[in-house]
Amino acid sequence: MALLNFFNKKNKETLDKGLEKSKENFFSKLGKAVVGKSKVDDDVLDELEEILVTSDVGVNTTIKIIERIEERVARDKYMGVSELDKILKEEIAGLLAENNTKDLLDFELPLDKKPFVLLVVGVNGVGKTTTIGKLAWQFKNKGKKVILGAADTFRAAAVDQLILWGERVDVPVVSHGMNTDPASVAYDAVKQAVDQHADLVIIDTAGRLHTKVNLMNELTKIKRVIQKFIPDAPHEVLLVLDGSTGQNAVIQAREFTKATDVTAMAITKLDGTAKGGVVVGISDEFKIPVKYIGVGEKMQDLQIFNKMEFVDSFFKKS
Repeated sequence: MALLNFFNKKNKETLDKGLEKSKENFFSKLGKAVVGKSKVDDDVLDELEEILVTSDVGVNTTIKIIERIEERVARDKYMGVSELDKILKEEIAGLLAENNTKDLLDFELPLDKKPFVLLVVGVNGVGKTTTIGKLAWQFKNKGKKVILGAADTFRAAAVDQLILWGERVDVPVVSHGMNTDPASVAYDAVKQAVDQHADLVIIDTAGRLHTKVNLMNELTKIKRVIQKFIPDAPHEVLLVLDGSTGQNAVIQAREFTKATDVTAMAITKLDGTAKGGVVVGISDEFKIPVKYIGVGEKMQDLQIFNKMEFVDSFFKKS
């Protein structure tokens, strides 16, 4: 498959490197499963099922992949283990392609939404504030005027961290400090964005999940106050998940999608973990676009998620 034009060589190399641990873990297990085998049989499929589950692809998604391979084995009668990599790649790519979620071509904003209001949710420690900082940098690099809102006011570190990111990427941060009303921060951030004709306002929200009801009430209040300026805001609710936590990330996704209307996801910390398979499971289970993935520490290592490029990198032999 030809690389899309936005996926330049450097980005692709970063993605390949970022998925190295996940690949090594997966193919090491796969190699042991097929040693001494010549064809894909029930034993190999049982082993493959276990490998996919322990690689954090998730039970439901694993079952779908195994069923697809079983159909191919039944149809082709004989399938050599040497073909297994290729078949797995095709079936995972096919599964992700069926999600009806369109891949972004770039860090882009709709022309008819100005300012575009992005609400960011996620538990503490997943890389939420870092993701906001990197997004701000990416959009500023595209010539966009960006404003940040520090509405995660329950945690002093969150407010301070966002202010530091604002200084680092040279974008203004609206902050009222700790233990202030998050909705009031969101209100002022959107008001400033409207007054200053900004292109994008990114609002950081509480990362403490006390209860789903509290979370829902807080986000509802934030939405209500920003709609005083922009009736159809927020335009996006981005859930940030830590890929290195594997199935915990899936559990968090379930909780947040029940509590609020999540419209997009970012999966961070995929470099340095063997749990990259979780991206496949999350993308398949929730049918919510995974828009961004974090594959390194640098600003540009927050990348646009492209399903086919991800699968290509995952199955690329070193």
